[in-house]
Amino acid sequence: MRNTLVDPFEDIPRGVVVTANDYAAGSSFPVHAHRRGQFAFAACGTISVTTPEGRWLVPPQRACWVPAGVAHEMTMGGPVTMLNAFVSPDEAQAAQLPAACCVYGVSALLRQLLEEAIDLPAMYDVDGRAGKLMNLLVAEIASMSRLSLHAPLPVDPRLARACRRLFDAPSVATGLDMIAAEAGMSRRTFTRHFRVQTGVSFAEWRQQVCLLAAIERLSGGQPVTRVALDLGYASPSAFSSAFRRVLGETPTQYLETRRTA
Repeated sequence: MRNTLVDPFEDIPRGVVVTANDYAAGSSFPVHAHRRGQFAFAACGTISVTTPEGRWLVPPQRACWVPAGVAHEMTMGGPVTMLNAFVSPDEAQAAQLPAACCVYGVSALLRQLLEEAIDLPAMYDVDGRAGKLMNLLVAEIASMSRLSLHAPLPVDPRLARACRRLFDAPSVATGLDMIAAEAGMSRRTFTRHFRVQTGVSFAEWRQQVCLLAAIERLSGGQPVTRVALDLGYASPSAFSSAFRRVLGETPTQYLETRRTA
């Protein structure tokens, strides 16, 4: 079912509805929520998802789960083809899908199921082949592995506001004293509250934010050297080392893996 409007399908008496949409680079959806859970698969392009709890990056051929009722923003990095499986709260609960946002790997089978489901009529036969296909689709979603492509946001508005500035201009050169001053806190107070509210140190969080930005820019075709220097790394080799330390691959290897996935 290919359509640019989602809401008209939220009241369809079916547990799962699948749609497909194409978006231009830079397209964005301001804060909104759905009555169904949204499994957003980036068939091509990169999607950034932001909620009050943090930011998630969805590289090509990966997907993000946004539970029903969760307010979120979406921004497209480059031209995006998005396949969405909208899952009713009852179906999501039965499949034990998570109550929080997360990024998933996507198997070849799940990709095929999503593609097949696009062409089903809105009022498909729940007792026939279509119903079985949708049941398998939800079961396959529930079995996918989760990926660490998330940077949490602190609850404290002062901390969150300062952190959002780093989302907008990520750099490993942004120091702790600078970000603490933006939050109107001492270094010690900022450090203590930040770790309690995010579960990680500021240095770890800053690196994760920069790596998410790097994946988004690399997926958009920017060269490794340019990305490394824009994000404040001393050299492309320093950037590659940090990338590999966290993700287990160099930037070049990571992109090649995703192209052939």
